[in-house]
Amino acid sequence: MNPIVPDARPDNWVDHIAPASWRPYLRLVRFDRPIGAWLLLFPCWWGQALAELSLGHPYPNPWYLALFFAGAFLMRGAGCTYNDIVDKEYDARVARTAARPLPSGQVSVAKAQILLVLLLIASFVILLQFNRFTIVLGVSSLILVAIYPFMKRVTDWPQIVLGLAFKWGALVGWSAIAGSLSLASLTLYAGCVLWTIGYDTIYAHQDKQDDLHVGLKSTALRLAAATPNWLLGFYGGAILLWGVAGAAAGVHIAFFVALALAAVQLAWQAATLKVDDAANCLVRFKSNELVGWLLLGGLVADMALLTPGAAPS
Repeated sequence: MNPIVPDARPDNWVDHIAPASWRPYLRLVRFDRPIGAWLLLFPCWWGQALAELSLGHPYPNPWYLALFFAGAFLMRGAGCTYNDIVDKEYDARVARTAARPLPSGQVSVAKAQILLVLLLIASFVILLQFNRFTIVLGVSSLILVAIYPFMKRVTDWPQIVLGLAFKWGALVGWSAIAGSLSLASLTLYAGCVLWTIGYDTIYAHQDKQDDLHVGLKSTALRLAAATPNWLLGFYGGAILLWGVAGAAAGVHIAFFVALALAAVQLAWQAATLKVDDAANCLVRFKSNELVGWLLLGGLVADMALLTPGAAPS
């Protein structure tokens, strides 16, 4: 069996540079497919930058940016390891996931469990660098992380739970700076949840026939050919909520320009999506990284344009 899973880049560094003995574990934590970690990271950075902009800071705290970067990659690895442990038997019956380390036998469940504990410990050490409110907030996300893998067995809308869990970082990013939550952080988070439902529905279309065969549920199966229309609703709601979050935090023109560009990118996804073409779906799913960079760039540009020391009104 080819150990390189279908949605990993053929030239990814794990399968060509990393020591051979490390590769199954790096694949397990998805270091060969980092797009998920980036999509987990951007809301953390957005929340941080939005909170700092509201306080009149001229640029995001580099140390916090680094902490969130490390934390996102570690927690995404932990989440994927946990999901793969829970879904091992299902993954073995799905063409796209059968080559993953657990169902293919490259890594044992016991070793995966040890790796999961180590990743959670490392993530908690990073979380301890923040204020007490943020520590409690971050730990509370584990409830959603724990239940998510089981949702695809009981509901057509598991992507809602994924969004709630995967975009918790928007709240953590804000609270790390502000020490509490606010309208801006909550609307940012709500927009991120809708964004996740949209792009993960695109992703799920790759597996819909296999999911149907093994008895799993998803929004891809529920929405079927109507997915592009639903995407306009999910993505339109996300853009609206992100705009409300920005206005509540006192952003300026640079953020709204970035938001408009992000809206164009998201509209392109919906307009060009071919739900029965797995390659088309994967390209549009991965293109969401651009949305992340656009909004971050808009926030950083807004911070740089502020008068030093003057908080926005």
